[in-house]
Amino acid sequence: MHRSRTKAMGIALIAVLALVLAACSATGGKKAADAAAAAANAGTSNSGHANTPRYTVAMITHAAPGDTFWDIIRAGATAAAAKDNITLKYSSNPDPTQQAQLIDDAINSKVNGIAVTDPAPAAICPAVQKARAAGIPVVMFNAGVLNWQQCGGMEYFGQDEAVAGVAAGKRLATAGAKHVLCVLQAQGQVQLEARCAGVKTGLGSEGQMTKLYVNGEDNSAMLSSMTAELTRDKTVDAVITLGAPVALVAIQAIAAAHSTSKLYTFDTNAAEIAKIKSGAVQWAVDQQPYLQGYESVDSLWLYLTNGNVLGGGLTTLTGPAFIDSTNVAQVAAYAQRGTR
Repeated sequence: MHRSRTKAMGIALIAVLALVLAACSATGGKKAADAAAAAANAGTSNSGHANTPRYTVAMITHAAPGDTFWDIIRAGATAAAAKDNITLKYSSNPDPTQQAQLIDDAINSKVNGIAVTDPAPAAICPAVQKARAAGIPVVMFNAGVLNWQQCGGMEYFGQDEAVAGVAAGKRLATAGAKHVLCVLQAQGQVQLEARCAGVKTGLGSEGQMTKLYVNGEDNSAMLSSMTAELTRDKTVDAVITLGAPVALVAIQAIAAAHSTSKLYTFDTNAAEIAKIKSGAVQWAVDQQPYLQGYESVDSLWLYLTNGNVLGGGLTTLTGPAFIDSTNVAQVAAYAQRGTR
């Protein structure tokens, strides 16, 4: 009888212990789940926007007035800023000296981060290094792929222009192009020179490439220069422009010169996408500028709020991609809303 009671008490004690352990396990599991959920939602509010401290980021580019390519970059930057609780200050100047001054102005205003393009390293790099010396993180994008580390950039978002140029040149060679006119809308910009050099390499020994410099800030001057060159040299059978607005002018120049040249381009906008659909432009090299603007701002937010750095010290490539008759219908929908 005593043994039976002892045995019963032992069984009851084991049952109580099991319940206690189960309760502890459930409590611990809930705490772990709550911690995981908190980590997943850290830095964001219920509306999907960051509730991290308000930071100010300066985006400084070499955009020329009226170049709609930069509207796409700004759209990406603005979207990231809205998500990340960032005050975005955008400014631009196509003159390298003036662009460097804009960087100095941002430093003096004590912004929390800077995103900058570098078309002219001799002018831009000293200003970037000054920003880093002041403790301001700098992300570089779009122009300066070959020297962003030396300049002091923390990350770089864009395409390798030489790689993109070679890819374009190879496609031109496959299409049968023998004499390509590469139209540069500005002088002294490293990314434009790299594109044309890449095209020449990609064409190979069977093709010829000629460079033509035009004033990208004056449509009338561009039209006149391209028309004159295409009228003068009838051996040109392909024209490749280095910006979508230039391509739109090139369509007029080809018609005015009664040239049979096919037209290709780097970069896009909504109007140029429509020309691919119509066949007036054969294809475009797309470096995805929306991504460049978005990632430049978003990566600064990640660094400021969590110490993250993307790319492992290497360029984060956003291109090249190609837009042609096979995929233009899909891209057109995004282009209409200003994101491609």
